[in-house]
Order: sequence, then C-alpha cells, then structure tokens
Amino acid sequence: MRLDALPSRPFTIGYIRAYALALGLDPDAAVDRFKAEEPVLDEPLRNPIGVPDERDPRVAAFMIGAVAIIAAIIFWNVAQRSMKAGAPPPPLAPQAFVDKALRGIKPAEVQLGAPLPAPVESTTPPPYETPGLAAAMGKLDPNAPPRPKPANEPSAVDLAALPPTFQVKGKVYDAGPSQPLSPVTIQALKPASLIVRGADGSVYFARQLSAGDAYKVPNLAGLTLDVSEPHDIQVFVYGQSKGVLPAAQVLAAKLAAPAATAAAPSAPIRITPPMPPPAAAKPAPAKPEAPKAATSKPT
Repeated sequence: MRLDALPSRPFTIGYIRAYALALGLDPDAAVDRFKAEEPVLDEPLRNPIGVPDERDPRVAAFMIGAVAIIAAIIFWNVAQRSMKAGAPPPPLAPQAFVDKALRGIKPAEVQLGAPLPAPVESTTPPPYETPGLAAAMGKLDPNAPPRPKPANEPSAVDLAALPPTFQVKGKVYDAGPSQPLSPVTIQALKPASLIVRGADGSVYFARQLSAGDAYKVPNLAGLTLDVSEPHDIQVFVYGQSKGVLPAAQVLAAKLAAPAATAAAPSAPIRITPPMPPPAAAKPAPAKPEAPKAATSKPT
C-alpha cells in the first residue's frame, strides 16, 4: 500500500485490474478491496509518471515580439494621421503676386504644327471583293470596255409591263450595315452582270445577277453602275418603278434625281397629244396691222 510510489487514483485502479487479470483473479473483487482499504480522498490528480512538463521559452519570446511590432505599426499610423489632420493648410500666394503674374502675360500668336495624318481606324476600308466571283463570271475584267450590243436585240422595253413597285423575287444584296443606303434599288429582269465602281475606279461590288435578284445602292458619291445590258435592269426609287437603266454605265446619283425618269429610253407607249389652246390665246392683232399700214400710205 505504498501509494506515493503509484500515480493518481484512476491509474492505480487500472493497474490493480490488470494485475488481477494476469494472476487469474476477479478484477472487480480486487478493485472493491482496494477502494475499501483506501477510501477516496479530496486530493488533486498527479501527473503520470515519466511525463515531463517541458515548455520552450522561445515560443513565448516570439509571441511577445510579434505583438510589440504590430502595436508599434498601429501607433505609428495613428500618429501620422493625427499630425496631418492637425497641420495648417499651406499658405496661399498673395493677391498682389497673382495680379502681377497675370499682367505679365501678353497675348501672342500660337504657332501650330502641321496637321497629323488620320488614324488608321478612320480611313476608308478597301472595297470588298466576293471570293470566286471572277471564276464564276468567266474572269470578268472590271476595267474591260462593255461588250458591243447585238444588232438583233430590241432597243426598247415595254414600261407598262414592268411592275410598278419593288417586289422581292430573288436575293437582295447591299454594301453591308456599315454603309448608308440610298433610295435607289435595281432589280435584274434577266440574268445580267453588275459591277459597282467608286469615283477612283475601285470595285465595290461585282456579281452575276440572276432574274429577280436586286441590289440596294449605297449612298456614296461618285458610284457608277456598269451592267451588261441596261434594258435587263429595272430601277426603283423609294420602291417605285422608274423604268430601266438609261445606259450600260450610269451614275447612281442620277438615278435618284427627279430627271432620271426623263433620261430613260423611250418605250412603245402611246401618249395622247395635248389639246389645242383656246381661241382667246391666239394673237389677234396680227390682221389689223396690215390694213392700218395700207391706209397710212394714201394719207
């Protein structure tokens, strides 16, 4: 019963139970005998034997140093803010000094340099050429002169048989959403080739139109429409028919003009002759002048 050489009570009860099992005895009876001979005392638990209580003093020193550094940084920031908030504003320049400086400024001419070139983004993009168009059109040369007109081809078109308004009968082409459109739209009555050239001769659009295909002319200055046969292309202005093209090459701006209809080729349409003017509009004094001159001679 030398309990001072044993650990605390829970560990001692565990040892007694283990030794009883090793000796083949009843462990519960051995534990009950120990509890009867050694009642429970109000004493604190002792550490197990062989477990040293070791602590590294460097950890505590590191923690204290980190706390001191953080506190110093916070104190320095607070002090800087307090000093800036309490500092007076910088002194302003005297009004006399300002007036003297303004009087010293004399108006003079400003020398400007040469104008800068336009940026790349604002330049005119190159005209779009449809891939494979030259092969589809039999390698059509845009600069080649128009082919001669056959002698057996009719020279006039019955304008009365043309549709009065524009109707979509095939594909409708345009210059894209970036180009503004003019009120002029042309539509192929028969298969024909169309080349749209700019003022500098560059090709904006070229295609072999099928019957019913249409092209919305962009609103650009100097555009020229070059077609294979002018009588195969009908012109619409604001959706209303204006006849056919007057020539194989024509300016797009002239088609939208009011005189474009007068330039269209004559068609076999009968026009009622104007009514003769009324009798009051005839020059009446033509006959009285001759007798008057005859009577003046005898006198």
